Amino acid sequence: MGFFEGGVARLGASVLTKDTPAYVQFYVTARCNLTCEQCNVIFANADQEECTTDQARAICENLARIGTSVVLLTGGEPFVRKDIVQIAQAVIENGMHPRLQTNGLATRERLEDMVRIGAHDISISLDSLVPTIQDTINGGFNKSWERAVRTIATVNELFPAESFCAFGCVLAPRNLEHIASVIRFASAIGWWVSLVPAHQTPVSEPRSFSTFDPALKFHPSQFPRLREVLEEVKHLRDTGFNIYDSDEYLDDIYRFITGEPVQWRRRNGGVCDSPNLYFAIQPNGEMAVCCDYRLPESYPVHAPEFPEWYRTRRLRDQARAITSACAGCMYGSFPEITISSRFFIPMLRRAKLFLIEGTDRKLERHTAPHMMEIAREIARDRGLL
Repeated sequence: MGFFEGGVARLGASVLTKDTPAYVQFYVTARCNLTCEQCNVIFANADQEECTTDQARAICENLARIGTSVVLLTGGEPFVRKDIVQIAQAVIENGMHPRLQTNGLATRERLEDMVRIGAHDISISLDSLVPTIQDTINGGFNKSWERAVRTIATVNELFPAESFCAFGCVLAPRNLEHIASVIRFASAIGWWVSLVPAHQTPVSEPRSFSTFDPALKFHPSQFPRLREVLEEVKHLRDTGFNIYDSDEYLDDIYRFITGEPVQWRRRNGGVCDSPNLYFAIQPNGEMAVCCDYRLPESYPVHAPEFPEWYRTRRLRDQARAITSACAGCMYGSFPEITISSRFFIPMLRRAKLFLIEGTDRKLERHTAPHMMEIAREIARDRGLL
C-alpha cells in the first residue's frame, strides 16, 4: 500500500479540480494538558461540547463521500480523548489518511494501538532543544520537553521506518535563535520540521491559535535577524536537511511578521482555497472555514445531509464572504496545501516526499536518553546551553 490510504487518484483529483478537499482539519477536542503561550484554543472553543464517537464515525463517512484524502486529527490535545484510536481507525476504514498530532501526551499504549490500525503520520510540537525554554513556551509545565522527547523516541521505536513524522515549530522572538538547532535535531532522527509564526489577536476576538501576549510579536529591530534565520532555513533545506516548508511559504512568514501582505493566495484571486481544497471541523462536529472563522449557519458534518450541503451555492457563498475578508493566515497546513496545488516546484517536492518509496523518509531508532543527548550536543554546538 502507498503512503495515502485512499490512493493517489483521489488526491490527484483534488489537486487538479480544486473542488474536493485534499485535507480536512478535525479539531476533535478543545481540551489540553498544556497552556502554550501562542495558543488560545481552550478559550476560542470553550463554548462547544465534543461530538460523540458515533458522530465522529459519521463525520469520517461523510468526508469520504465528498472525496477527502487526508484528515488531521488535532485539538487541543487529541490524545485526551479516550476514543482517539477509534476515530483514527474510522478515518482509515473510510479510505482516508489520518495525520495525528500531539504535544507529547500520547502514551506508549495509544501509539501501539495507532500502529496496529495502520497509522504512520504524526506531528509533535517542538520549539526548542533547551528544556527550560520549551517548558516556558508550553505554559510553564516542568519536564514537558522531556516528555515530548520520550514520546518522539517511542514513535521512532514503534512506527514503520518510512513513516512521516514532523515537528510543528512555532516561530517567535523567544526561540528565533533555536530554529536551526531544531531542524538539525529533526534531521538527525529522521523527522521533519514545519514552521508556524506566532499569530496575534485582541482579547475581544479569541482565535484558536492566536495569542493575546504582545511579547510574542517581533520588534522591527529584530526583522533583519529574522530574515537571516529564514534564509538559513532555506539553505539547510537545500543542502539536505528535513524541512517541509517551501520558499513561497518561508517568504510569506517574513511578510506576515513584518506586516506586509502575504502572497500565497495570489493564484486564487487573493483568497484561500477553503472550502474547496480544505476546511475545518469544530469539536462539536460542525464545519468551519478554518480554525479561526465559523460559518454563519450550522453545518454538522456528521449529518446525513452534509455531502449535499457541501456542494450548495449557499455554503460556498458564505465561505467566500469570510475568505474574501481575511487578510491571510500563516498556520502552515492551509497555505502549504494551496502552494502544493498551485506552484510547480513545491508540488514536485511533496510528490517525491510522499509518493516515492525509499527516498526521504526514514526514522532513526534511538532510546530516549540517547535522543536527549543528541539534542544537548546540537544545542551546545549552537551556543544555546
